[in-house]
Amino acid sequence: MARLELIATAAFGLEAVVSRELTELGYPDQTVEDGRVTFWGDELAICRANLWLRSADRVLLRVGGFPVTDFDQLFAQTQELPWSQWIPVDGKFPVEGKSVRSALHHTPSVQRAVKKAIVESLKKTHQRHRFQEDGVEYPIEISILRDLATFTIDTSGAGLHKRGYRQLVGPAPLRETTAAGLVLLSYWNPDRQLIDPFCGSGTIPIEAAMIGRNRAPGLDRDFLSEQWSQVPRELWKQAREEARDLQRGRLVLPIIGSDLDGSMVKMSEKHARAAGVAGDIQFREMDVLELKTAREYGVVICNPPYGERLGDHESAEAIYDDMADAFGPLKTWSLYVLTSHPGFERCFRCQADRRRKLYNGRIECTYYQYLGPRPPGVESQPLI
Repeated sequence: MARLELIATAAFGLEAVVSRELTELGYPDQTVEDGRVTFWGDELAICRANLWLRSADRVLLRVGGFPVTDFDQLFAQTQELPWSQWIPVDGKFPVEGKSVRSALHHTPSVQRAVKKAIVESLKKTHQRHRFQEDGVEYPIEISILRDLATFTIDTSGAGLHKRGYRQLVGPAPLRETTAAGLVLLSYWNPDRQLIDPFCGSGTIPIEAAMIGRNRAPGLDRDFLSEQWSQVPRELWKQAREEARDLQRGRLVLPIIGSDLDGSMVKMSEKHARAAGVAGDIQFREMDVLELKTAREYGVVICNPPYGERLGDHESAEAIYDDMADAFGPLKTWSLYVLTSHPGFERCFRCQADRRRKLYNGRIECTYYQYLGPRPPGVESQPLI
């Protein structure tokens, strides 16, 4: 099999999580940059990365790249890239582009030049003058950053956050990939209780249950590159069988998700059933002030309402004050809170042990981490 250069894109702040995921998958040869992790693997790596990556947005195949400052150079060097290795004679190859701080800054012109150059390149190889583009799709992106052009083909299709279980969403949904990242950034493991007292449509508890069960998040969906002849169906079959074999049984300790809105609780239950983890989560209609637990150690991970998300700063601050009262007795628990509200620590009446900048969609947030004591007999876990 070929040695391929692949790119797992990610929301800013989650690159280290994606890097660790790739290392655990067996792909430690990496370069980590803002918003992406470049790694090397074969065709099977395309299958396994799409099936298993929990916090990445997409898996891209890097075709090539070069410095570029004018359109003649862009056209000539684009033609020299090995497009025919991937795009068949009937392949559909739409071109999208973006340019940041570069001489070639007019994106539509860049896209047109790249499209024309690829057509000219394929003419030479396929001995055709016209291409119908009525076959399998190979979405191409040209990205120019500081005059360095990078050409990729999207192997995923729909974004990796589209697991397939979430058909309904509330007014301020948290992406599945971000929710998984919050769990992977925490000290939680299946031997400890996990509570999300603002579960909304259930994304954090469901992603945690899938992590606890070692269930590949992409197991129940399709990917664009499954249709490519260059990635044999046998490899996809192998990767899926591997994923099924690695699944674990039900969690010993159920995850608890609660919300004040009963309609959201019902939505969460529906999503958990669709994800195959309904037996691992207990959903409750409950105010955060009703939170009670007899367990000495555990983890709270939540994405409570905040101003930019629901448009009401005063209500959000009142919720943070309630959280301080509700979480106060949990002296030996670890608490993790994602919010964009700059006054969260003031309202919560406690300074975080660690803070991490993350993005919820386009909203810049902070992940506040309150690290409780280590349970007896448990070895220290490295934080990312």
